[in-house]
Amino acid sequence: MTLDGSYRFPAPRARVWALLMDTTAIASCVPGCEALEPLGDDRYQAKLVATVAAISGSYEGTVAMADKVEPESYRLVIEGSGKHGFVNGESRIALREDGDATVVDVTGTMDVGGTIARVGQRLIGSVSKMMLDRFFACMAGKLGS
Repeated sequence: MTLDGSYRFPAPRARVWALLMDTTAIASCVPGCEALEPLGDDRYQAKLVATVAAISGSYEGTVAMADKVEPESYRLVIEGSGKHGFVNGESRIALREDGDATVVDVTGTMDVGGTIARVGQRLIGSVSKMMLDRFFACMAGKLGS
């Protein structure tokens, strides 16, 4: 499954980059995130609770930031699993200036399997897009803090 979006932040690119590197801000904005602990070398242990269709569960995995080109782009690699399935994904995050603002472009792919994929197959794409939109709206709200 592919997932993409563009999100406008009313701030300079360097400030948006700094926000996207702030793991405290990230953890507070990821829907269902219970923990995001550093493992070193831009790798993190993540724990979250997610619900798709009638299936809710806890998931654990790793998140890694790779190929960082400050303040332009990075790649995000996610691997996780739980009682009801697994998710593996990779996305490219690119920041581009747009006047006094910054646009963050996200393009990625995700592989979901297990019970959560079988039962919630038709909903996974829309739930994933909703979570992405919520995350970036929350992060944009952090700029005013």
